[in-house]
This record gives sequence, structure tokens and C-alpha cells, in this order.
Amino acid sequence: MVGWVATAVFIASYFCARPDTLRRVQVAGALLWAVYGVLAHAPPVIVANILLVVVAIWTVKRPARTVAP
Repeated sequence: MVGWVATAVFIASYFCARPDTLRRVQVAGALLWAVYGVLAHAPPVIVANILLVVVAIWTVKRPARTVAP
């Protein structure tokens, strides 16, 4: 069941218009996939999704880049 919910959250991320919302939905999906990995005893799934969580959180927290004219 966790895998199906994670899949639904991942698909929902394609409908996010704002980048910060997209990242938050990605974090939720990756956390769900990590839980799935724990339940399935699948270390590669756990590690890959924890890395995705870290990167997504980092992109939300970093200051916005400005484009030079």
C-alpha cells in the first residue's frame, strides 16, 4: 500500500505549478518510497530516496539565485 501511495504522490508532483510546492511534494514522495524500502528490506531504495530527500530539502532551503543582466 505504501508503494501505491508513494506512486500517487510522485505523479501528483507533475501537477505542481510552483517550484517550492514541487520540491515539498517530492520530499513527501521520497520519504514514502524510503518507508517502502524499509518495509521491503531494500537498502538501494532506502538510500536512493534518502538522498533525494536531502537534495530536495537543500533546493528548498537555499537562497534564490539571481540572474545577472
